[in-house]
Amino acid sequence: MFDWEVGESRAIPLTAFGERYRRYRLPDSVAEAALARTMSRYGQMAPVVVCLREETPEILDGFKRLAAARTIPGWTTLAARLMAADERVAKAAIYGLNQAGRHTQELEEAWIVFALVREDGLKQMEAAELLGRHKSWVCRRLALLERLDESARDELRLGLLGPTAARSLVPLPAGNQIEVLSCARREGLTTAELRGVAGLVSAATTRQQVEYVLEKPRQALARSQAIPFSASDPRLSPMANRVSRQLAALLDQLSRMETWLSQRGRAELRVGDRLLLAERFIRLGVDAGRVADLARDLGQELSGS
Repeated sequence: MFDWEVGESRAIPLTAFGERYRRYRLPDSVAEAALARTMSRYGQMAPVVVCLREETPEILDGFKRLAAARTIPGWTTLAARLMAADERVAKAAIYGLNQAGRHTQELEEAWIVFALVREDGLKQMEAAELLGRHKSWVCRRLALLERLDESARDELRLGLLGPTAARSLVPLPAGNQIEVLSCARREGLTTAELRGVAGLVSAATTRQQVEYVLEKPRQALARSQAIPFSASDPRLSPMANRVSRQLAALLDQLSRMETWLSQRGRAELRVGDRLLLAERFIRLGVDAGRVADLARDLGQELSGS
């Protein structure tokens, strides 16, 4: 295959493809079956993308198309487009080529980042530049593999644990991660509830508090989410009570936004989301800064009166 020009597409027998990079993608039998039906009706819509390794065309993008083609009677070849890529570029391409279609999942991204940083020796900033992401994004993906307990990683791989819930477990010690997962299975917690329980366990200062959260997770969540000062304070005037309730609600929302920004932030936003939300976040920064200055001045004034 040495006469194969980069960018050229040609028909390759199904048996000739290599799948050494398959380990960076999660299996999806449902999508493969749906794709097989589509290909049977309309044919192959786009070529798979490959790079050559010792004359073997190794797939970078198109694993589902290959799997689907193998299930279609009489289908023997796939159109493949050649890409020039060393090992580092190949792994980056697996991530980049999947941004237009079904986006890579966080565990898949973590496998790619881990390979680039731990196997290929790239610094985190270099990996971030290669993938077109921020260094903090690379750090979060590494944490999914390096700081997540093995049992949690297994559940993440099998789809039994969502990436958002997995991220909430990362700050916990391995033993607490297992306890929170066991609690979630026992109580049938939702992803949001699991995330909340993990946060309570992380904030606990004694073993007794941890055991209470794990034994009665929903009761602990209900108590933690109760907005303080919801009832009128007889010591305050009607106007002061209204301000107190507004402050409680505002502080609760600020706490939730701070948690989202510090723990998830950019990771959950797609390109289209960012363009639409950018102006609002900029306004939040400006307005929050102005309110913070006014609140600080008033607080000092009230405390000195």
